[in-house]
Order: sequence, then structure tokens, then C-alpha cells
Amino acid sequence: MRKELTASLQGQQPERVISQCGSGVTACHNLLAMEVAGLSGAALYPGSWSQWSNTGGAPVARE
Repeated sequence: MRKELTASLQGQQPERVISQCGSGVTACHNLLAMEVAGLSGAALYPGSWSQWSNTGGAPVARE
């Protein structure tokens, strides 16, 4: 698992990762997997897409 997760970081340090998903729930699973694999230090954006998409003026890619 560590090998796959390290590859997905594409050279970034785990401390630079901010995990997000639709509501924050699935992102927690990703962070737990990183911790178990010894890739500590990533953060969670708890509001995830649900919060971001309801924030007035927040940039959103349409295509």
C-alpha cells in the first residue's frame, strides 16, 4: 500500500497533501490509509466539495 500511495503523491511530501471529497467522509479513509502506510502529516479539508461549492465566489472549473 505504501508503494501505491507514495506513487500517487508524485514527489510531494505527505505534509503538503490536503484530502477532500464530496463531504469529507471518504477523504478520512484516504488519510487513515496514508497514516497506516507511514505517510503522516496530511490534512483534511472537512467541508470538502459540499462546502466549497456553496461558498460564494469560490473558483469552480466548469469543464
